[in-house]
Amino acid sequence: MRPLVIKLGGVLLDTSEAMHNLLTALGDYLKNGSRPLVIVHGGGIVVDNLLKRLNLPVQKKNGLRITPSDQIDIIVGALAGIANKTLVAQAAKFNLNPVGLSLADGEMTVAKQFDPELGHVANVEPNKADLLNNLLSSAFLPIISSIAVDENGLLMNVNADQAAIAIAALINADLVMLSDVNGVLDADKKLIVTLNSAQIAQLIEDQVITNGMIVKVNAALDAAKILGRGVDIANWKYPEKLTALFAGEIIGTRITA
Repeated sequence: MRPLVIKLGGVLLDTSEAMHNLLTALGDYLKNGSRPLVIVHGGGIVVDNLLKRLNLPVQKKNGLRITPSDQIDIIVGALAGIANKTLVAQAAKFNLNPVGLSLADGEMTVAKQFDPELGHVANVEPNKADLLNNLLSSAFLPIISSIAVDENGLLMNVNADQAAIAIAALINADLVMLSDVNGVLDADKKLIVTLNSAQIAQLIEDQVITNGMIVKVNAALDAAKILGRGVDIANWKYPEKLTALFAGEIIGTRITA
């Protein structure tokens, strides 16, 4: 059965109830001998909290975090350290057999700097699936932070959506993007079950899809084009629905190319 990559938004790491809900659903799902699962996560809220405690500025350009050389170690510590090991610790409590990784482990991805003005920020491409396939065949739950290493051995920060797409492409997996929204809503605030690129363009033009949801939808649309199949945007708040989602049902909005 095709593996499933679950992309987690950083807010979940700051919400104990949401973490409990998600891991309960994962535990229920994995008990039934289901398809292999991989978690890919960011952790912007963890980074922001750590930078604040250290009295360092949070800078962004076009919604992407500027990562100067004097901050990359701190951001790596927040994402590959605090965020990743928090998830591993919680997953271990639920007996999910977790393994904490970064995008660089086992040369899973190749990273290239995205924009010199952003500093240590990269895009990643799928590279070697050996490590991931070995872990999945041995019933481990890989939990992958969005930290990569480029060809010069420099640590790089990667947008978590883009990281999840690369990992899904690497192992030919389905992709679900979990966050604190139910999915895409129409002008009457009703959930839209499926959307294609033409419908998305129209809803953005009509200002029905706005602000942060534009970023989410475009990331899912990019993923759908790369993977050649629908990508789900769904909410982590309802554990009873998550099990159905992991089994392939639509509980939020499915984006297709």
